[in-house]
Amino acid sequence: MGGPPPGARLLNDVTNSRWSLSTYRTLVLILTFIAYACYHASRKPTSIVKSVLDPEPPLDGGSQSFHTRDDQFVPWPAGPIFVRRKGLVGNFTSAADRSAGSRGLQTDGWAPFNGEDGTAKLGEIDLAFLLFYSTGMYVAGHLGDTLDLRLFLAIGMVGSGVFVGLFGMGYFWNVHSFLYYILMQIAAGLFQATGWPSVVAVVGNWFGKRKRGLIMGVWNAHTSVGNITGSLLAACVLQYGWGWSFILPGALIFCGGIIVYLFLAAYPEDVGLACPHLCNSENEREIYAKDLEGQMHAPAVKKGKADPEAKEKKASASRSSAVGVLEACFIPGVIPFAMCLFFSKLVAYTFLYWLPFYLSQTAIGGEYMSVKSSGNLSALFDVGGIVGGILAGHISDRLKARAITAASFMYLAIPSLLLYRAYGDVSRFLNIVLMMIAGLFVNGPYALITTAVSADLGTHSSLKGNSRALATVTAIIDGTGSVGAALGPLLTGFLSRKGWNAVFTMLSFGALVAGLLLSRLVMTEITEIYGKSGHDENLNQQGNQGSTSEPLLREQR
Repeated sequence: MGGPPPGARLLNDVTNSRWSLSTYRTLVLILTFIAYACYHASRKPTSIVKSVLDPEPPLDGGSQSFHTRDDQFVPWPAGPIFVRRKGLVGNFTSAADRSAGSRGLQTDGWAPFNGEDGTAKLGEIDLAFLLFYSTGMYVAGHLGDTLDLRLFLAIGMVGSGVFVGLFGMGYFWNVHSFLYYILMQIAAGLFQATGWPSVVAVVGNWFGKRKRGLIMGVWNAHTSVGNITGSLLAACVLQYGWGWSFILPGALIFCGGIIVYLFLAAYPEDVGLACPHLCNSENEREIYAKDLEGQMHAPAVKKGKADPEAKEKKASASRSSAVGVLEACFIPGVIPFAMCLFFSKLVAYTFLYWLPFYLSQTAIGGEYMSVKSSGNLSALFDVGGIVGGILAGHISDRLKARAITAASFMYLAIPSLLLYRAYGDVSRFLNIVLMMIAGLFVNGPYALITTAVSADLGTHSSLKGNSRALATVTAIIDGTGSVGAALGPLLTGFLSRKGWNAVFTMLSFGALVAGLLLSRLVMTEITEIYGKSGHDENLNQQGNQGSTSEPLLREQR
């Protein structure tokens, strides 16, 4: 199983050198970051084109007249963030946009999504994707612990690119069958299920627990970077026809899969290194890593001198039999965090799939935005999400309390959501600020649970050093969360017809339940923190009563 990736092996042979441990770790972080950013970029097009497929009039009214400012400066990469207009979503911002309208941005929408039940149908295609994505996650997690992760991830990316592109080809082939778009979403969802368990498992294979929350908080920015990239890619080609909004992100993830296959080393032992989980303690892992780093910087041994039997034993030790799904469910903390993620992703994915549509339907400072502008503006929600993921990871590392951090962020998300709904339409500036704050608190715990928490539980002490549970545990947690991710956009498709207040009430309730589900773990962490604090205080008092000739007493504890 495994072996050095062909691209890395070729570069090593050409340069006649051997990459160091730090080089491989850096490459793993970069490649997995790019890989999952591509996954999320390919999920964004449906949210961008919703207002083109189903161009309903804004729910809160608006005149049919159309206003433009052709001399307006264009500060955003794909056009102005705000375009003054009133009327239907299908209106355009310039003469060029109007001419493009005959090709892709028709005001009458695209059958079968432009009927009276168009909004519900849009929710159903989201449901089809997310339902099979979440179901496939459980199978993909176990397969990821059984098969070669590099090949498994590469196939998933290439397959995702193909079916995302085929969804967009429905525009060029003039397909109006609802079944066609449902099937494309189902296939894309199954292939996309390979992504998250694989990338978390790969990163977990290469890194220990020290500062895992901060490292993975920064690394998890790929989710928001992918959302931003997907939004901009889909929006910038929308004027040429909505099909291009799918084909471009599909091509991106297809190419990303080829790069992953060529250069990603899924396991340290694939390139002659030992898995960090073989060591019993963090100190041992750090000492081993330093020793190994020195060895890796030393001149490479001649080919054929390595002991193949020892290498095989090392590989088999770290790659013991994969943990079953049921066994992984009994790891302490897996079920509470999985259920918390159910409601956390319900909130996060509702924004992912419906925020551009909501912005196009809402008057901000008395003005409505074009489809392209609402897609561009929605990317700022993910900018706040990047900050939230990093902040949540750093705080959880400092406090050594994942549950307290995640629950606190979910509780703070409630007022941020209500404030955004109540005052987001007052002005442009206030909308941006409140949107980014909401993104910070919504995406913070979502990022923390899907990365650092999943990796912690996947290398839990109860597994006795078995490193083959990472993908399975990640799949259980994120698969359960993805069921909530499927439910949120579906409910939004129905509730939005009654008004957006109902949608934000649902989101606030989901955030509340997500925090409450961690209550038991929060109490455990509080007890541990105060218990440790009291123990340290007692030891300090004992040290002060001791002889002053024993300065090492405090260091010996």
